[in-house]
Amino acid sequence: MSYLSLKMIHLMSMVVLFGTGLGSAWYKWMSDRSGNIAHIAATNRQVVLADWLFTTPTILIQPITGGAMLVLLDIPITTPWVMASLLLYALAGVCWIPVVWLQIRMQKLSKQADMNDVPLPELYWRYTRYWFWLGVPAFISMLVIVLMMVFKFS
Repeated sequence: MSYLSLKMIHLMSMVVLFGTGLGSAWYKWMSDRSGNIAHIAATNRQVVLADWLFTTPTILIQPITGGAMLVLLDIPITTPWVMASLLLYALAGVCWIPVVWLQIRMQKLSKQADMNDVPLPELYWRYTRYWFWLGVPAFISMLVIVLMMVFKFS
């Protein structure tokens, strides 16, 4: 595969990864603020689905295409901006894994509350706070990675 093809796949994957993460966070946050349990349950269902359909594949595509481009350009993995990007990517991943678990739990809790026509339990809101605070370092990490990829600095 050519460098240009790999770069295009890498860039499109990054846009999908970044856009899905930011979009999902926005819609979940706004639905939670609405207090409408049916809306919250529907949004949680879509956030989990978006993670499986879009985020998971892009998480796999990014290191594969990035690594292939490094090989084609003969850039050592020890290059400071590459190493920094990989460390930030790992940090984002360490945050993302519990976020996925939390999203699945929140989906189930909100579905139960909606089906039983009861308020969301305190556990839901505690998970929401954890989800938010895990998202902060993950989002910042991804933003810094994008800047390093564009400007190739560390």
